[in-house]
Amino acid sequence: MNKKWLPFVFGIMLAIGIIIGIYLAPGGMSSSGNKKLYELIRLIDEVYVDSVDDRKLEEKAIREMLASLDPHSVYFTPDELKIANEQLDGNFEGIGVEFTILNDTVMVVAPIEGGPSKELGIMAGDRITHVNDTLIAGVGITNEQVFKKLRGPKATQVQVSIYRPDAARKLTYTITRNTIAVKSVDTRFLLNDQTGYIKVSRFALETANEFAEALKELKATGKLSSLIIDLRGNPGGYLAAVIEMADQLLDNRKLIVYTQGRNQPRIEYKAEKTGLFEQGKLVVLIDEGSASASEILAGAVQDNDRGLVVGRRSFGKGLVQEPFELKDGSGLRLTVSRYYTPSGRCIQKPYDKGAEQYEHELIDRFDNGELEKENTTKSATDTSVYLTLKGRKVYAGGGIMPDFFVPIDTSYRHPYISALLSQNLINRFAAQYADKNRVTLKKYTSAADFERMFNEDVVSELIQFASQNGVQPVQWNKSIALYLNLQVKAVVARQIWRDEGYYRVQATRDPMMQKALLTLQKYTL
Repeated sequence: MNKKWLPFVFGIMLAIGIIIGIYLAPGGMSSSGNKKLYELIRLIDEVYVDSVDDRKLEEKAIREMLASLDPHSVYFTPDELKIANEQLDGNFEGIGVEFTILNDTVMVVAPIEGGPSKELGIMAGDRITHVNDTLIAGVGITNEQVFKKLRGPKATQVQVSIYRPDAARKLTYTITRNTIAVKSVDTRFLLNDQTGYIKVSRFALETANEFAEALKELKATGKLSSLIIDLRGNPGGYLAAVIEMADQLLDNRKLIVYTQGRNQPRIEYKAEKTGLFEQGKLVVLIDEGSASASEILAGAVQDNDRGLVVGRRSFGKGLVQEPFELKDGSGLRLTVSRYYTPSGRCIQKPYDKGAEQYEHELIDRFDNGELEKENTTKSATDTSVYLTLKGRKVYAGGGIMPDFFVPIDTSYRHPYISALLSQNLINRFAAQYADKNRVTLKKYTSAADFERMFNEDVVSELIQFASQNGVQPVQWNKSIALYLNLQVKAVVARQIWRDEGYYRVQATRDPMMQKALLTLQKYTL
């Protein structure tokens, strides 16, 4: 064997020995297998031409081995595992601010409610110039570097210097870091007198509780009879979270999902309690970015004829991962079973052609026209027919097929818009606009008030800003100008009223939202 392959072979054998022989299946390797492994390790250690970084080889081998199993079995270093768990646990430890980097300066978009920065009086629009006496303004700082400087263990302290545009002097705060909650229910509000809207971005530890609180707030109006749950772009998360959330929508011990694997018996999850919205019209929005737990919820609603699904074919992830933590603090999520919707569908898309083809599948949907034409979708999936409780036909394989298809909006495909988006100029301009006009914008008493009454034409200012940043204007039609105004308005609204402002503005021209509202008007099941 060529010597260049010896480190990789060593890594593979060592990974197999560590993971399978020790952590996952103790005693599972034969004694002869162990002897060969140790013999190979000794041989490389004694005679290989170069020194070998055992840890890097281990990690590379582990990643390669898991990738050969399926696309969703993954390995994490200790640092990667910490970040991955923070995203699902719904919290992190830090000072508690949302920020953006504007003109090479860290600007506070908003202090997080309940966090230490909010309690100290740090405000939206504040510029953080120094951290522990180190200048961070005008030095090309990145988001990752900001995280490293401002996040840290609970109860530790960090000193920040702040420039506030309307203050006469530099402000200095000593902030004691704390646990900061990260919401997974981005927003909730009424679209009209009877219709509520809830946007769920992922299924984390507290998602079910956040969803219940959102429902209580909407029901407190006394008029809620219809609900739109937006799962677009939601990559999934904890199985327990989606089970609890679905239980708020389904009654009479209806089946939500079941799982089954080679070494895992069939486990059924059913609605167990009286939910907050078991009656009333329901629409779930999905798209090609809706995966895993999002597909479980959409499938449960669809198969039980509890509501209707609107949008485009979902991602197609029907594999269930179980976390395993290794002794050195690293870990992996290993696929242990598949999940099945109540009608018996497993909607996992094929992965037998390898990881590269699997990752490319979403691009293929663009290329083959599936995202634009409904009739191309069914041919792209397994057409095996399953039946809902009321006998409606649904399909397995490749994702959840919506009851009503909404094509991706292509009316704004334009080189100029692409250039603006690629350089993040719309967001940068909107942040700057909101910052300059913060006092004026406060005259709007709410996000709903702003959505109704703000009609400023900002396109000319955006064009000038883009030109100053190297993107020259070109000819376009009226619809593109409307699009740019809407995007700026939505991002400005987010700067002041967070996600509620953004989604309220977008809802006015969102084709999928408009289809959902129309579907609710003609609701029949």
